[in-house]
Amino acid sequence: MATASKKVIPRGRPVGSKSTDPTIAKAFGQAVVLLRTSKGLSQESVGLAAAIGRSNMSSIENGRTVPNFVGAVKIAAALGCSLPVLSREFERAYKELLQGTEGDELAR
Repeated sequence: MATASKKVIPRGRPVGSKSTDPTIAKAFGQAVVLLRTSKGLSQESVGLAAAIGRSNMSSIENGRTVPNFVGAVKIAAALGCSLPVLSREFERAYKELLQGTEGDELAR
């Protein structure tokens, strides 16, 4: 009787890979900043209303991290807008960043 060998399945993401796309993170942060400043809100007040710490809110706005879906919903509510409004602003910023990236590549 032959014995079957066990196949080892690696867990987690590969070493060195990132779970956040920097362009997406930057665009989301820009969208949050634009909506927040257009309403005259402070970073701290939005963070408190969304139950997000000040340093995490700063990381989101500076494009170092992106929130999960629940966090995005909470941020939209704290900004006094709907998730589709935040998503539209994100999409505008993302397209703008991609166009800037394409221009950089053409200049090389």
